[in-house]
Amino acid sequence: MLFNLRILLNNAALRNGHSFVVRNFRCGQPLQNKVQLKGRDLLTLKDFTGEEIKYMLWLSADLKLRIKQKGEYLPLLQGKSLSMIFEKRSTRTRLSTETGFALLGGHPCFLTTQDIHLGVNESLTDTARVLSSMTDAVLARVYKQSDLDILAKEASIPIVNGLSDLYHPIQILADYLTLQGYEPDPSVIKLAEQYAKENSTKLLLTNDPLEAARGGNVLITDTWISMGQEEEKKKRLKAFQGYQVTMKTAKVAASDWTFLHCLPRKPEEVDDEVFYSPRSLVFPEAENRKWTIMAVMVSLLTDYSPQLQKPKF
Repeated sequence: MLFNLRILLNNAALRNGHSFVVRNFRCGQPLQNKVQLKGRDLLTLKDFTGEEIKYMLWLSADLKLRIKQKGEYLPLLQGKSLSMIFEKRSTRTRLSTETGFALLGGHPCFLTTQDIHLGVNESLTDTARVLSSMTDAVLARVYKQSDLDILAKEASIPIVNGLSDLYHPIQILADYLTLQGYEPDPSVIKLAEQYAKENSTKLLLTNDPLEAARGGNVLITDTWISMGQEEEKKKRLKAFQGYQVTMKTAKVAASDWTFLHCLPRKPEEVDDEVFYSPRSLVFPEAENRKWTIMAVMVSLLTDYSPQLQKPKF
């Protein structure tokens, strides 16, 4: 699945222009922060305004600057604990959340299907109430979005979507920070068209990978076979023939093109020449999973305001 910058379906609400790569923040005038996210859930970015998403990115950049570059110790989550429910295994989601929460002074608790069975031995309602009594937030990586919706309804603490069958908001936030095939769901297309119109940008839907890449500032592909789809491997490999990202793809993109992949990556999705090229941002993208999930937790659990001047996104 290939997208160029024009068809990043979730980012239209953030665009005032078509070029923003958050490797080099441009600082604007400091503004009084009017965004308050404390106590909210993060189930999908559709529940947040453009300004609220920009705030989380601002906070991500602030934490990255103060902790990584300046070496400051910010125990913003000291005394806080986090339940991490993983029905699906993950390298980046677990490491970014577990190390990030601990780096901020909090205590993450990792729970697999061997420890907790959502809706099996105990109802989701009871699970939500037990977790609410013992921890300060829940990050859940689940098979069904409906399970997250129930947890959010019944819990008295913030619920964060670590991945579901419908949404992966913390990955999108990391992609945004890094940047500063199939038929899409009709409701997603409609929403993207609405955002494109509101922000004077263009939405292009195509089955031709070269047409999709033409003039694009960002080339993105994803794993062709997700967890739980192993039985569809042969069918999917056949369906995606011709969609591998190569330098042939990049030749029709904009001269300043960059490449993203949420990982793990397989060679049939993108060849080594593109994946390991200087234009590839896949490893900074992976690292930014940590800074963005830290920002999510800080914004949902504390009253902290960024010290960094607000970037122009």
